[in-house]
Amino acid sequence: MKKLLAFMLLLSLSLAVRAQDGWISLFNGKNLDGWKIAENPSSFSVEDGIIKIDGPRAHAFYMGDVNGGVFKDFELMVELKTMPKANSGIFFHTAYQEKGWPDKGYEVQVNQTHGDWRKSGSLYAFNDVRETYVKDGEWYTTHIIVKGDHVTVKLNGETVMEYVESKDENRPANAGEKRIDKGTFAIQAHDPESVIYYRSIKVKVL
Repeated sequence: MKKLLAFMLLLSLSLAVRAQDGWISLFNGKNLDGWKIAENPSSFSVEDGIIKIDGPRAHAFYMGDVNGGVFKDFELMVELKTMPKANSGIFFHTAYQEKGWPDKGYEVQVNQTHGDWRKSGSLYAFNDVRETYVKDGEWYTTHIIVKGDHVTVKLNGETVMEYVESKDENRPANAGEKRIDKGTFAIQAHDPESVIYYRSIKVKVL
């Protein structure tokens, strides 16, 4: 009985800490429940508790219950690993669409050795990173923080990109819906040669 009570106490403390720090997982470690895949669903699978992306272009959009699937100010923490020459992206303030590259919201680039010169941490086409901060074949964290119109991207805890939309004097006139707004998240299968693994995706609403 004492062991059971001790276990229940530890469990309740663990849940309290989890609730206190505010992080909520968007991936359950079992399947892609809560996510809707557009274009080529076979490009996404779950193996040993990890999302594997391997196949032609597709995007998995978060359509689950957390915060009603709509996020404005937030922190997003993603643990991922790229294989050589892989390209992917993490989208925010986006919305589900059946085909093509997402029209709405911003993309944070995932790319160490793919031919695209925009490397991991770039706010794609708006504030790009040329330097490579992480290596293929190694797990790393991408931490995206959005407050108001200020976007910060950290890789393994190091700030590699900051962007303030209202201060962007070079913002293209045809940016369209690629702007700070509100919306959901998406992860990308870029092409058949790109293999990427995601093992944790969690959000903290601000």
